[in-house]
Amino acid sequence: MRSYKQALNLFVRYLREVQCLPIKQIEFKTINREVVLGFLDWLEQERRCSASTRNHRLMVLRAFFAYAGALDCTQVALHLEVSKVPVKKEAGKVVEFLTESALEALLAQPNPKNRIALRNRLFMLLMYDTAARCGELLNMRIRDLRLDTKHPIAYLHGKGNKTRTVPLLEKTVAHCKKYLQRFHPGVPANSDAYVFYTTIHGTHQPMSADTPADFMEQYCVSARQTCPEMPEHVHPHMLRHTRAMHLYRQGMPMVLLSEYLGHASVHTTKIYAYADTEMKRAAIKKANPGVDVPLPIWEGDEEMILELSGLL
Repeated sequence: MRSYKQALNLFVRYLREVQCLPIKQIEFKTINREVVLGFLDWLEQERRCSASTRNHRLMVLRAFFAYAGALDCTQVALHLEVSKVPVKKEAGKVVEFLTESALEALLAQPNPKNRIALRNRLFMLLMYDTAARCGELLNMRIRDLRLDTKHPIAYLHGKGNKTRTVPLLEKTVAHCKKYLQRFHPGVPANSDAYVFYTTIHGTHQPMSADTPADFMEQYCVSARQTCPEMPEHVHPHMLRHTRAMHLYRQGMPMVLLSEYLGHASVHTTKIYAYADTEMKRAAIKKANPGVDVPLPIWEGDEEMILELSGLL
């Protein structure tokens, strides 16, 4: 919602400052395809926005004008006009993840004797073990942890209210039990209480996304002193990427990995295969400076690509 609001505010700012339109003159009839294209160019040239940010702002405008068209049929033409504004091709982005050494160094930073550090360590362990999104862990309730069963599992409630079941390692289960005894003593296993919380004015409140982002960055700084493989910055979602990459490299089939991550399509999961290929390419190039790494034989050959795809 904040991002949506920011995009619309930027559009109004562009109309005021660049198009020199007073607020009272900003109406639907003053907006057209050329104005939207000018706004997108302004984002890139003046505000140095990336292609992905540019495309996001465009999606917001499309959604807004679609909403306006649904309320007022006279605005349907504007919606159709803006919907034809093309998105910009984004440069491929390699997935950020931690090596096994960096992961080990990061998880070793919290002092288990410290109460808050105990919570932080479990959050990172659970996020890695389940490959959960940060929001999925923040919204996890005690009843979502099934620890005293033959095969311990956790329920994750993801995007679109979809729930998926993920297995838990024995070590993670032991850490969970220790944490629950410390932070939720006497609370029944079917409780709706949040697993991770902060105490404000004596009451438990759901932990915000800023909290894990802050403590992980602090642990990253301290871990870098002993682990040169530690990246400059670490964020919670990187643990999800790390788990996915480790599982992919261990041979988990792409379809199963897609279900494990809760992706709506297996095509989303293929980014990990792409990232792994690019890392191998970079490693070969680094080991052989001055030697060009050969591209796949189908690179640039559209007929061969079609044939390999079964379209010829």
